[in-house]
Amino acid sequence: MTLPSATLVAQSALSGLFIGGLYGLMGLGLGLSWGLLHVINLAHFALAFLAAYLCYQLASVGGMDPFATLALIVPLCFAFGVALQWLLSRFDLSPLNSLLATFGLTAIVEAGIQGVWTADFRKLETPYAALHWQVGTLYVPAAELVTLAAAVGLSFAVYAAMRFTDLGRALRALAEDAPIASAFGIDARRHALVLSGVCGALAGIAGVCLALSFTLTPSQMYAWIGVVFATVMLGGLGSPLGPLAAGIVIGVSEALTSAFVSPSWAPIVSFTLLIALLLARPGRA
Repeated sequence: MTLPSATLVAQSALSGLFIGGLYGLMGLGLGLSWGLLHVINLAHFALAFLAAYLCYQLASVGGMDPFATLALIVPLCFAFGVALQWLLSRFDLSPLNSLLATFGLTAIVEAGIQGVWTADFRKLETPYAALHWQVGTLYVPAAELVTLAAAVGLSFAVYAAMRFTDLGRALRALAEDAPIASAFGIDARRHALVLSGVCGALAGIAGVCLALSFTLTPSQMYAWIGVVFATVMLGGLGSPLGPLAAGIVIGVSEALTSAFVSPSWAPIVSFTLLIALLLARPGRA
């Protein structure tokens, strides 16, 4: 086996760092919903892809700057998250049933995307796609760097909000023991709606980052489910910083596996890490 050059290894690790940031950003809202609301929201992926397609439409047809589209997409995704939580709260759903219900919603959104934009591949062409910086022998793409910065910034912002604000403390109390928290005057329904809206907004931001760097097709959303689920499980349910750290570990591991072995081996990395964690710490499941 021929070993790759040091430059290739370093560039692969850097690419893995960037894709890991996107894994963490995609997993941030999903992990909060799962860990704090006990809702396994597969529609999170559908919402992220819907946001990506809206960004594509507004930027390529409407002529908007991709980052300016966030002013429209984030409020829409926040409203979608609130509406979804309001609907799910009408029923007494277990986490498994929430998984099934949101999977159905994901299929509906996918069909809607395909009906509007067809199943053809779509690529958002912007000046950011060609913008990059060279640091020594390494290339740093602007779009991927923005995605990583957004992932880090939002993860730490959510961590600070969960740790130091009344809303964050109330949400942690509700996740720990909802009846006792409600007895102390915490409005569980209102806090759940706010958190679900925030998770939807995070999905919208992840979708815009996705559109900046990746070619889009409706069915592609299912390819992200496995690796982001592994990211959330490795990082910890309800943890603001865990998915970011786990996403970076998975992203770098996948990239280095592609460099040293073969790209066909990269997809098994996330599940290998997850299985190893579950074997080492069975209580994590």
